[in-house]
Amino acid sequence: MNSIDDLFGKSGPFALAIKGYAPRQPQIDMAKSVALAIAKDEQAIVEAGTGTGKTFAYLVPALLSDKKVMVSTGSKALQEQLFHRDLPALKKILGKGKKIALLKGRSNYLCIERLNQHVAHVPVDDPDVMHQLAMVAKFSGETRSGDMADCSGIEEDAKVLPYVTSTTDNCLGKECPSFQDCFVRKARVKAIESDLVVVNHHLFLADAVVKESGFGELIPNVNCYIFDEAHQLPNIASDYFASRVSTRMVIELVRDIRLVYRGELFDMIQLGKTLDKLETAVFDLRLQFPSDSQRGDWQQMIKQANVYRAIERVINDISFLYQVLKLCLERSDKIEKLFERTASLKGQLETMYDAQKPGFSFWFETTKRHLTFSITPLNVSERFRALVDNATSSWVFTSATLAVNGDLTHFAKDLGLSTKIMEVYDSPFDYENQALLCIPRYLPEPSKSEMGFSIVSIAKQMIKAAKGRCFILFTSYRMLNLVADGLSHSVEYPLLVQGQASKRILLEKFVMHGNSVLLGTASFWEGVDVRGDALSCVIIDKLPFAAPDDPLLQAKMKSHSGQGNDPFYSLQLPGAVIALKQGVGRLIRDRKDKGVLVICDNRLVTREYGRIFLASLPNMARTRDLAKASAFLEKIK
Repeated sequence: MNSIDDLFGKSGPFALAIKGYAPRQPQIDMAKSVALAIAKDEQAIVEAGTGTGKTFAYLVPALLSDKKVMVSTGSKALQEQLFHRDLPALKKILGKGKKIALLKGRSNYLCIERLNQHVAHVPVDDPDVMHQLAMVAKFSGETRSGDMADCSGIEEDAKVLPYVTSTTDNCLGKECPSFQDCFVRKARVKAIESDLVVVNHHLFLADAVVKESGFGELIPNVNCYIFDEAHQLPNIASDYFASRVSTRMVIELVRDIRLVYRGELFDMIQLGKTLDKLETAVFDLRLQFPSDSQRGDWQQMIKQANVYRAIERVINDISFLYQVLKLCLERSDKIEKLFERTASLKGQLETMYDAQKPGFSFWFETTKRHLTFSITPLNVSERFRALVDNATSSWVFTSATLAVNGDLTHFAKDLGLSTKIMEVYDSPFDYENQALLCIPRYLPEPSKSEMGFSIVSIAKQMIKAAKGRCFILFTSYRMLNLVADGLSHSVEYPLLVQGQASKRILLEKFVMHGNSVLLGTASFWEGVDVRGDALSCVIIDKLPFAAPDDPLLQAKMKSHSGQGNDPFYSLQLPGAVIALKQGVGRLIRDRKDKGVLVICDNRLVTREYGRIFLASLPNMARTRDLAKASAFLEKIK
C-alpha cells in the first residue's frame, strides 16, 4: 500500500491510527503534487489553506522517497513541532525507520568554552546575568543536545545568551579546547548521518551565504528541499543577503579582546588604552542618533557633519586597534581570530562610510543601546535562483499564504523561480457558516486621530459579545498602546498586552484563562494556533501595509518605478495581502471553530484595491453591521 490515495484513504494507516480521521481531498491532491516534484526533481509552489493538512501532505512523500531531505520552517516553533511531534508520529504510522535530525543556528547551542570563560571571569556586574550563568552551568552538566531552548528558566531574550553561545566570529573552530564536546559539531554530525534534517529559513540562508564565501557549511547536501511557511522566504533572504555591521558587534569585539588582554597581555598598556578609546567612540556614535528606536536612510544621515565625524572617529580607532593587534599576534594564540574579526569589522565600517553601491539600500536602525548599519539588495531573485539552479534537486515551497487573488506568480517572481507545478488548495473549512467578516460602517480614515477611539468602542462591543475570547491585532505599537489604555479600565476580562511577558507566556495565559483579550503586533499575526473555545473573535486595526517611511521600502519602490512598474500594485499591495491573510488565519483553526473577524479599515469598501484583499480571503459571510457581528458571537457557546 504505497499510493497516496491508499495511504490517506478511509482504510489506510492514518484512518487506523488517528481517531476521528476523515480523508481530505485537498491534502491528498497536495501530497500528489509534492510526490511528483520529488520524483521528477521539479520545483513546486503550493498554497494550502488552513485545515488542509499541509504538514502531513509534504512529510509523507518526503519520508517515502529515497532522497535525503531538508525541511525548512519559518519559525523555531514549527521546527520543534515537526521534529518532536509530527515526524515521530508519521514514522510510527508509516512504519518507516528513517533517521531524522534537528539542526539550528549555532547561537541556539551552548558553547562550553564561552561558558567556562565567563564563569571564570564574570563579564558584567549584573545580578540577572550572574544568576542565569549559574542556571546555564547546571544545565551544561545535564544536557545531551546543548539546545538552549531546553534550558529551563532561560527565555529567548535572556541577557546571558551572548555570553554562553557562539557566533561565527568568536567560534574557535578546531582550535577550541572543547571541540570534541562541541554541541554545534555534534548536531552537524547527526544531520549528516540523517535521512531527513529539519532546519529553519534563517539557518538555510545563513548557510547559503557561508557556502557562497567558500567556507565550510553547516547544513549537509541534500536531494530535496521543502520550505514550509515559505511566504517568509523573500524577506528573510533579503535580510541574509544583506551586509550588516552594528555597534554591538564592535563592543562585543572590544569585550572579547579585553578578556585576552587581562589574562595574557596585561603588560600591553597601549592595547588597553586603544580598547577604551574605541569603546568611547562607539558610544559617542550612538549618541548622534535619536534615543528611540527608528529606521532611516543612511546615505542622508551621513551628510550630517556630527554623524560623519563620529563614524570617521570609530573607523580611525578600529584601524589603530588593527595595527596594535598585529603586534600582538606572536604573543597569544587567541589573538589571531580576534585580529580577523577586527579586520572584517573595519572593512564593513569603511563600506558604510563610503555609502555607494548600485542596486542596494543603505539604511540604519537604532535600539535603546545600539545602532545597526545595513546594506540590503533591492532584489533577491537572482541570488536565490542561483541557489536553486546550482543544485539538481527537488524544491517545494508551501504556506497557507502565498497567493494574491489566487495567483502565485508574485511569490515565484520574488524568488526568481520558474516553476511548472503551481497549485492553490482551498481550506476544507466551511467558512460561510463557521465565520463572519464584519467591516464596520462609519469608520474614520485609518490616518485620522479618532481612529483609536473607534477601535476601543468596537473592541468593547465585541469583547462583551464574545465574553472575552478576543485577539486584537495591530500594525503599530502606537495604536496598540492607545487601545490598551482605552480598554484597561473598562473590560472585565483578563487583558494581555504584548510586552507584559514573552509571547509564549502570553499565549499560555490566553488559553489557560479561556476568556482573555490579547493585544499584539506583528509577531502575533502568524504562527499562533489557538483552537476551540478560547478564541472567538479577531479584530484587526487596519490593512497591514508596510510603513511608507521605511528606508528599505522606499528604495525598493524607487527601483520598481525605474523598471516601469507601479510600486503600489507590484510591491506594497501583494505584501499587505499576504500579511492580512496571516492575521485572518488566526481565527478558524479547526472544523468545529466559529468566530467573527472584524477589520477596522473602510478602504476595503471605499478603494478599488479593496476587492483584491477580499478576493484573497476565505469565503466568509459578510456584514457591515456590528449588531449582527455581536449576535453571531453571542450564539457561540
